[in-house]
Order: sequence, then C-alpha cells, then structure tokens
Amino acid sequence: MPNLLQLNGGDKAFGGQKLFEEATFAINDNEHVGVIGPNGAGKTTLFKILIGEQELDAGVIVRSQSLRLGYLSQHDNWLEGETGEAYLERVSHLPLWQVKSLGRDLRVSEEVFAKPIQSLSGGYRMRIKLIGLLGMDPNLMLLDEPTNYLDLETTLLLERFLQNYDGAFLLISHDREFLRRTTDHTLEVESGDITKFNGNIDDYFEQKEMLRAQLQAQAQSQAEKRKAVLDFVNRFGAKATKAKQAQSKLKSLEKMEAIEFKEIPVRAVIQIPKPTHVGKTILKLNGADFGYPGKPVLKKVSIEIQRGDHIAVVGLNGAGKSTLLKGLAGQLAPTKGQRELGYQVELALFNQHVAEGLNDKHSVLDSLEAAAGSDVTAQEVRNMAGSLLFSSDHIHKKVQVLSGGEKSRTALGRILLQKSPCLLLDEPTNHLDFQTIEALTQALKRFEGTVIVVSHDRGFIRRIANKILLVSDSGVELYPGTYDEYVWKLQRSLMSSDSDQSAPAIAKTLQPAEKPATSGALRHERDKKIRALDKKIANLEQTILKLEEQNNLANEMVASGKDPAGEYLKQLGDNSLQLQKLEEEWVELSAQREELRT
Repeated sequence: MPNLLQLNGGDKAFGGQKLFEEATFAINDNEHVGVIGPNGAGKTTLFKILIGEQELDAGVIVRSQSLRLGYLSQHDNWLEGETGEAYLERVSHLPLWQVKSLGRDLRVSEEVFAKPIQSLSGGYRMRIKLIGLLGMDPNLMLLDEPTNYLDLETTLLLERFLQNYDGAFLLISHDREFLRRTTDHTLEVESGDITKFNGNIDDYFEQKEMLRAQLQAQAQSQAEKRKAVLDFVNRFGAKATKAKQAQSKLKSLEKMEAIEFKEIPVRAVIQIPKPTHVGKTILKLNGADFGYPGKPVLKKVSIEIQRGDHIAVVGLNGAGKSTLLKGLAGQLAPTKGQRELGYQVELALFNQHVAEGLNDKHSVLDSLEAAAGSDVTAQEVRNMAGSLLFSSDHIHKKVQVLSGGEKSRTALGRILLQKSPCLLLDEPTNHLDFQTIEALTQALKRFEGTVIVVSHDRGFIRRIANKILLVSDSGVELYPGTYDEYVWKLQRSLMSSDSDQSAPAIAKTLQPAEKPATSGALRHERDKKIRALDKKIANLEQTILKLEEQNNLANEMVASGKDPAGEYLKQLGDNSLQLQKLEEEWVELSAQREELRT
C-alpha cells in the first residue's frame, strides 16, 4: 500500500510541556485512521504541523509526491454573507458541478446551496465545509472533531460518507461509536508518544490492555530476577569463594534492560452531590409556545417531567431542541401557555454559552466553589475539578487564560456541584476525552435526580436515557420506543429518501404511522433474505466464540510472559464488525417485513 505521509523522530513542546518526543508513524493510501488522546495531548497541534501551520522542534515529515492534503478545521473560513455555492466556487479546485456531485451523499439541496452559509444550521454548515474539502481533491483528509454540535441526522450522513470514502483520512474524535464505525486504524497521542494500532477503537482498547498485561508480566519477571541477584550478592558477596560470582551477577544486573511501564492515565470518577429532595413532579408545560420575536419555534408543548426521569431530547437539525431546553430552564418564557415548576425545584442548565458567563478573575477552584451547594465540602469540589481533568496545579489557573475546552469543563463542573434536582445538559460531552465521558456517563446513570440531555453521542445517550422526547414539525412528544429504535428509524429514512429530500420530509418518516398494505410476494422475499441472514449470523457467532476462546488462551500466554501473535484480536475485530453489519441488515429487513403486513 503506497505511503502518503511519514513522521520521523518528531519532537514538539510548548513552554515546559513536551507534547511528543521522537514520534514516528506513517499513513498509507486508503487508511481510515482515528486520532485519540487526552485533551491537551497535542492532537490538533499534530494536524497543524502536518499542514505546515506549525513547525516541529526536531524531526522530519516525509510527504509523498502524490500527496494531496485537505484540512477540515473546527473554525469557519467563509466570508460575510457568502452562499454555499459561492463558497464552493472559491475554495474548490474542481468544477462546481463535479464538487456538488462528490457531495451528493451529504444531502445538500440546491435551495440550501443558494442560502448564505451563516443563515444555515450547524449541521448544514459542516456539510458544506466537507463538500468544499472534497472540491480540493485531497487523497488524505485531516478532520478535527467534525461531529461536535452536529445533530444525529448529519452525524449518520457523515458516518456513512466516511465509511465509503475512497481515500485516506485522519479523524480526531471523542465519539467512540463514530470512530468504531468509520476507522480501521487508531493513532494514539498520549504521554509524549504517538503510537499507531491496527484496527478500530474497540480493537485499540483490547490491544492496549493486552500490551499492558504483557508489560506487567515482563516487569514482574524482571523484578524477581533483580531481587534474586541482589539476595545472592547480599548473602555471598563478602565471601572470597563467592565474590567473583557475585560481581559477575551484579554486572549482569547492570546490563539488564529496564522495562519502561507507563501507568494507564487515571480513570476519573465523577461524584455528583446528592440532589435536594423534591416532590414527584419536577416540571410541567401546558400548551406552551416558545420562540423569538417574529420567529415561532415550538407550539402547544404539553409535557410533564417527573423526579428520576432521564430524558434524551432528539430531533433533526433546527427542530428546536436547544430552544426547548431554554424554555424548560426558564431562560425563555413561553409566548403562550404555562410553565409550572414543582415545589422547591431549582434547575441547572449547561450549554455551550454557559462558559461565556464565567468570571475571568476567578481561578478554576474559585469558580467551582462559588457554584457549589452550601453543604458541598471543599474536598468534593477538588475531586470534581480532578475528575474533569484539572490537576492540582491547574485548578489555580485564572479563567481568563483557560482554553475554550477548559472553560466548558469548568462550567460543567459548576452545574454538577449545584445539587440541583434537575440537570438540563446541551452537548455535555464536547471537550471531554474517553475516560471523562465514561465517568460522566456512569455518574449520570447513578444520579438520583432528573436529567434532560441533548447529545450527538449515541453511546452516551443509549446508556443514560430511559425516555426519549422527540422534537419535530409535529410538536414535542414522548417517542413510543427506545433510543436504538429511533436511531434505526432515522437510518432507514436516510437510506430510502431521495438525495434532495428535505429535513421536514425526513422528519415525517420518524413519526410512528400506519403504512399501507402491500403484496405477500414482498413479504415472502423479505422472509427469504432474513432466513439467509439468520444462517450467516449463526455461523459468524460460532466463529467468534472460537476466536474468543483462542484469545483467552493468548491472554494466558501474555500473563505467563509469552508473546502471542495477536492475530486473534484482528480476526475477532473483523468478524465482530461483519456480525454488526449483518445484524443491522437483519433489523432493517425485519422492520420492512413488519411494515408490509396487511
């Protein structure tokens, strides 16, 4: 496979912090690589070095003569009032008709292309940026957090686009499910090292644990050998008959290669203080309209939220999810209808704008202490800071010098410390790494109060939500199904809709509705395909069971100090991915069969 780009012996530091040292890796043609690592590890800096915006302190980048590099940054680069079509004409190297053709799977209509980009939703802005990137005709794309603040529809479209992309890309993301579905290699930037792993994010975690176990076994074995040598020297070093042998053993000890064993980064545990006790009803909306002057957004919203509800708010781009959260929080008063809070209920809202209201003169610790409930201890505040990636030194940094991500994490900590019985969270996982997202997920699952959350992170929502609130053109209503069922229905609507179908048309397919009966021949065809899939799935499951048994044997070999080939993990990952695709196809066909019933 042709090599597109290679970093050899790369060093980079900012001030006293060394981001990476002696880093070496290569990216080959058609590789789909997920780039992961803790916040501040240097992932975005690495991208800027690769595109030439920053320089290495040492080392060299070798670029293939065939390399055509394209960069999708987190920042917008369009002009004031520029339309989507004008933007594409300005940035693209290809004819406009060809650029639009390349981006047809991203579902941008001619009507959307004709509008000023700044008037579009975040999802459509991202789609146009990506189409513009394709117009530069790259064979290696660098994508920096492309799913941040995207709705599920656009995330699914982007996911499918990247799965089918005929070229290489490096993708920075903290969305584990998105990485799992789009990448075949993983590049880890962590603790001064850059390491490339074969396989997607799930394979990476398995290999990481396997390597850790192997290093632990080697380090233990070496420690036992050192102890045996030192015991011998201490016992016999003074005896003339044994002195020569003792000195020989000491020299062998000096030659023994040290096993460098790096501890896994601390897995944060977030402890949300127990909320204040309130009654059964948290909040009611009765026939409430919400909107802005001259722009109604939601009409006749009637819902009741109860203590202990964990609600995911879902809907297409621009449907009004954030508007609903502001209305529930009381930041936006209803233009009609009523909003009623339960007895002694206080709400806490987190969104991307909360960080803007932080006091610049406060330190991180000051800011958290100012928001904490009256009986929250100083140690609990410090624990929250640590779990949100602020070290004992960084908690004294002033807000005015914090990065955007650090401000966002500070604002999230303030919300979690308030002891509010109801948390309203708009995209809380942005700017968090895998370990912290996992910690927040577990903390919210344990939280005894009410949670209402908007997030594009499917794994996060799937694990914390017990109710789904759908926002659409038809209004706001509880979805009569699980979150997985909602995702499947949205995927089906995207697959079956025409390339120019508008979001409102797709939204209609998300509503549960009776479908007209069709012929039995179609049902028979679906049944036949489902039976064939059942056989394939059963065979794959047997194969995976055998591979898991072989992998368990490999792990036992690791524990005993031996080094297995690791091929089992690769085969296991490939077969698991194939099984997942077959199961998704089975679900799709089963749903179609149900709809064809008379």
